[in-house]
Amino acid sequence: MPADKLFVYEINTWVWLNTLSRKYKKTITLSSVPNTVLDEICRPGIDVVWLMGVWKRSALGRTNALQYKHEYVGALPDITDDDIIGSAYSIGDYRVDERLGGRSGLASFRKRLRERGVRLLLDFVPNHVGKDHRWVHQPDFIIRGKPGDLERRSSDFFAAKMPNGESVVLAHGRDPLFPGWSDTAQLNIFNPELRREVIATLLDIASQCDGVRCDMAMLLMTDIFAGTWRGYVGAPPPVEYWREVIPAVRELHPKFLFIAEVYWNKEYDILQQGFDYAYDKVLYDRIVENDVQKLRQHLLAGIDYQQHMIRFVENHDEPRAFAKLGARRSCPAATLICTLPGATLLHEGQFSGRTVKLPVQISRQPDEKAVRELEAYYLRLLEETRDPIYQQGEWYLFDMRPAWNGNITNFNMLAYGWQHRTSGDYRLIVVNLTEHRSQGRVGLGHWRWLDGKNWRLFNVLDGAEYDRHGGEMTNEGLYIDLDPYESHIFRFEPAPEKRRAKVTT
Repeated sequence: MPADKLFVYEINTWVWLNTLSRKYKKTITLSSVPNTVLDEICRPGIDVVWLMGVWKRSALGRTNALQYKHEYVGALPDITDDDIIGSAYSIGDYRVDERLGGRSGLASFRKRLRERGVRLLLDFVPNHVGKDHRWVHQPDFIIRGKPGDLERRSSDFFAAKMPNGESVVLAHGRDPLFPGWSDTAQLNIFNPELRREVIATLLDIASQCDGVRCDMAMLLMTDIFAGTWRGYVGAPPPVEYWREVIPAVRELHPKFLFIAEVYWNKEYDILQQGFDYAYDKVLYDRIVENDVQKLRQHLLAGIDYQQHMIRFVENHDEPRAFAKLGARRSCPAATLICTLPGATLLHEGQFSGRTVKLPVQISRQPDEKAVRELEAYYLRLLEETRDPIYQQGEWYLFDMRPAWNGNITNFNMLAYGWQHRTSGDYRLIVVNLTEHRSQGRVGLGHWRWLDGKNWRLFNVLDGAEYDRHGGEMTNEGLYIDLDPYESHIFRFEPAPEKRRAKVTT
């Protein structure tokens, strides 16, 4: 079954509420967000709001974060200790922080989203918890270290005291390619009792929202987890972690969304384990590299796979798109992520061109001037992608041919289209991702039903109109001439018939 083309809007909850509180000169929580603000974030085109970082953060995690205050100055030059709240991914408890409005505040916020036709997404961090989470004191819920690990692998292990007074060595949560995260404890996901606790926790979360974004989801795959912790864990259970957890939640919440943060070319594998969507980091990397032909190769994947990708040019883990891509490259990149198959992840501040990437340990952001032209561009894209063709249409990747012998600038452009045969609706998207003016011909031979008719091509981005004959477009190809970083989104409409002048005798 095709996945819905969702538009997910990520909000850094603490920072967002802090900014609103300063703007309105009073404390704003999830239960008191003004209607005008809710209307803005639920603008037409947004399907899901992801509140990042609502869970109670680890107190020990905050103590840890205070040691790195000097590293946060680049993002917030006037930072104070009060701005440091600890990492959103060092969970102290899966309870909505009371300072944000608590469980009741979240319930109120969700209800108001629903009234606007928008769903709510929250975080789930399956690989680790904060060092003071209650699971740390459960036997074998956390991976135990060995004698000498504190000395040999001090970045991966820490000393802890159990409730019975026993001193133990426990593992930090980690990605096998990097040292451990010093504010976390590594869950032993091979433990069947822990899995039952995880399912119970997720069921409670599922009663409060419509889906979860699962942090570093591939770390829980049996082969990766066993390889990371070889010598510290026993034989794996017979069922993969996600194949056990996801169906257990869906039994009671059939439409609950699971979105995977995933890397290392494990996207297909994680989708096979039950996820609705997986991060498309490859697309992001290709856009940043500005490698058009690698992008094209990536988009040759089957449509059944692409429909389950979630496309993005920024999120809280990546640099701000406006800073990374610049003003001109931001527009064609936005065109791509909004009009390709699959879901789209947008980040609060992305529309207005924010440039400062915030550490997830702080609660305040600096003031930045909004880039109104970029915001207007995103709003046009959101309005366009509400058309049913992007949900119900068929997608096709076209070839870009040389415009004339010796001109190879066609390689600078991507062209793809959507068609809805029943309604006779068509879209052609052509994007120039380079700094060079480029020409080419889009081979529209796949759309043979264009033959024999005259068509008017309306560019929804700038309102320009062009009349072309179907036979020319399907045989010679549609001629395209794009300025650097320019995009066209053409809507095809039958051209009005030209009236012949009446001849009198």
